[in-house]
Amino acid sequence: MADTRIRRVAVAQYACTPEPATNLDTAVAHIQRAGEAGADLVLLPELHNTPYFCQREDPAGFDLAEPIPGPSTERLAAAARTAGVVVVASLFERRAPGLYHNTAVVLDRDGRIAGRYRKMHIPDDPEYYEKYYFTPGDLGFTPIDTSIGRLGVLVCWDQWYPEAARLMALAGAELLIYPSAIGWDDATDDADEQARQLAAWQGVQRGHAIANTLPVIASNRVGVEGDADTEIRFWGHSFVFGPQGETLAEAGESGELLMADIDTARTETLRRVWPFLRDRRIDAFGELTRRFRD
Repeated sequence: MADTRIRRVAVAQYACTPEPATNLDTAVAHIQRAGEAGADLVLLPELHNTPYFCQREDPAGFDLAEPIPGPSTERLAAAARTAGVVVVASLFERRAPGLYHNTAVVLDRDGRIAGRYRKMHIPDDPEYYEKYYFTPGDLGFTPIDTSIGRLGVLVCWDQWYPEAARLMALAGAELLIYPSAIGWDDATDDADEQARQLAAWQGVQRGHAIANTLPVIASNRVGVEGDADTEIRFWGHSFVFGPQGETLAEAGESGELLMADIDTARTETLRRVWPFLRDRRIDAFGELTRRFRD
């Protein structure tokens, strides 16, 4: 008999305000709604407690960081326990004075912290000055064990790197999960460029699903943040892809709670006929550890 393991996943897509307490209230409300809808897992957007402060380099931005565990994880844990869902949260972690991370925290159904992932790839682009704030992660690409399976949690800029998704797959991840905060600059990106960027963002992650035969779940925020000089319009379009890259659910550009059912047993079935992991030429991949092959 086939092994059928259906997981209902919820992706919370919403705008974040300048008030952390308000944003945390919004996150908790989405967790409650997801639990009422029968979800097993809820994914929140990247850095959901705060506005996207990385649009500028400002020492005052570090005041937004918080310890893990701390007040936010305590409240999110209580919400996870009440709703009976696994929560993937995304916080600005204060590890020590002068040492901060962009950290995803996984809270299991019983409210315990199942694990954390510190963002490994840190961008430094106009209006995305993350290298100023975040130390690169030091926990590696290690899936997090939960009551609903092994979660390969990565964060935003990590989504452009096939190596990260592959290493999570090789370590036994059953789902690839990406909390994100990505958008357009309307002053410089015309409609055609916006369409290309969105297609690229979804396309590279669809490739991760196909190449690793794993479902992929990505969240994004929506709304406009910043000022006239640093304005980002977060494009939303959170999605759930199946293990062949098929679209199981996709949001638009406004706030919503996206829901999809995933059959995680399909990975085993598909890998028997598309054995990508079996046929990898690991004896010929040594050059991948070089920055560039001159």
